[in-house]
Amino acid sequence: MNASAPTLSDNGLEVIDLQSDLSFAARRPRPRDVTVIPEGMRRIAHALVEHPQTVLQVLVETAVEICGADSSAVSLEKEDAYYHWVAIAGQYSNMYNAVFPRYASGCSICLERGCPQRVRAGKRYFDMLGISAPLVTDGLMFPWQTDEARGTIYILAHSRSEAFDQGDCDIMEILADFAAIGVRQLRQQKLLMEQAGLAAQAAMANDLAHKINNPLQSLTNILYLAADGHNGEQAKKVGEQAFSHLNRLSALVQELLNLPDRKSR
Repeated sequence: MNASAPTLSDNGLEVIDLQSDLSFAARRPRPRDVTVIPEGMRRIAHALVEHPQTVLQVLVETAVEICGADSSAVSLEKEDAYYHWVAIAGQYSNMYNAVFPRYASGCSICLERGCPQRVRAGKRYFDMLGISAPLVTDGLMFPWQTDEARGTIYILAHSRSEAFDQGDCDIMEILADFAAIGVRQLRQQKLLMEQAGLAAQAAMANDLAHKINNPLQSLTNILYLAADGHNGEQAKKVGEQAFSHLNRLSALVQELLNLPDRKSR
C-alpha cells in the first residue's frame, strides 16, 4: 500500500504519512508567538520534576496552546486491543479516559508506520464508534515509545482544514518524546513505591530533568529578543541560536529516555 494514500477512508477516517504528503509540505508557515514555546516547555519540565503525575495533562494543555489546536490527547496502547486516552485537553476534554478499538484507530496506523501522520475524521467514523464528537478537519499524530509502553500524541482541529504546518510538526515531535518520558516516569514512580535500592537511578533521572531547564532558559532569553522587535538578518540569527538550544534540549530528553529502566531485578 502507498503510505501516502488515505487509509480507512471508507470508514470516514484518513491517515496520511507526512513524509510523503506534498500538500502539507506546501503549507505556508503561520506567524506564531515565539515566546510561548519556551514557556510551555518550562511548564512541562517543571511538572516532570516536581509533579510527575500531572505531566501528561500539562503536556496536552501546552500542545493546545503552542500549536493553536482545538484538542490534544495522549493515547496509551493497551494489551486488550484498545487505546486509552490517558490525557486530553481542549474540546475533547470530556473524553478523558476513553478507550477506542485498535482495529479502527489512527493510532494503529501511526505506530505501524512509526512516523508522523496527518489525520482527518468525518461523521461516518464517529458513527461507527457510536460517539458524538466534533469532527477532525485537520490533525497531526505522532508515535512515542518506551521499553515497556507505546502510544501516540495528537493535535486536532475541528473546523479548520489547514490548521497546522511544519513548525507544529517540529514542536510536536519534541513533545512526543516528553509524552514517552511522562509515561515512563509514572511507571517508575509506581515501581519506586514498591521497590527499594533504586535511589541512584532516581537521582540521575531528576538531575537530567533539572538540566532541561538550562536550554529552556536560554531559549526564553533568545526568543524574548525576537519578540522585542528583531527582524530581518537579526531574526535569522535569533532563530539559529534558538534551534541550537532546542537541539540541546532534545538531546537531554533523549538522554533521559535512554536511562536504564527501574524494573524489578
